[in-house]
Amino acid sequence: MTIAVGQKAPPFKLPSTKGEVSLAAELKQGPVLLVFYPGDDTPVCTKQLCNYRDNLDSFADLGVRVVAINPQSIDSHNKFAVKYDLPFPVVSDGDGEVCRAYGAKNFLGMTKRQLVLVGRDGVVKWSDSNLPIFHQTAADIRAAIAGLDLA
Repeated sequence: MTIAVGQKAPPFKLPSTKGEVSLAAELKQGPVLLVFYPGDDTPVCTKQLCNYRDNLDSFADLGVRVVAINPQSIDSHNKFAVKYDLPFPVVSDGDGEVCRAYGAKNFLGMTKRQLVLVGRDGVVKWSDSNLPIFHQTAADIRAAIAGLDLA
């Protein structure tokens, strides 16, 4: 079950490629797009995160910050982030608790491809889930969230 729009986003504080990331601290800087994805350095995930990297201005002019999350190790995330020059934090949810809290685990316990936009107020404003072989582009996301109140 995915997290519902209008629900309070579960807080977290986890290690990332940019140091420790706290949802509360990120929200002080603006709305946050949480990008749950199945695996580092896999074809679709790489294409997805590189699309977000190349189109960060699609989010920045809305004040939205990108944070990618999955349960892989910080070592794996660091290699992935360096290889593809990912400018946003890639968070290690080692025990998968944050992924579970946001409904980003499938019935087999694997991380699924899910996007969750959290407004500055800590409330989920938008959510979308895709099959592992598909992903939303930055343009798709921008079109979906452009008219939302992200306060």
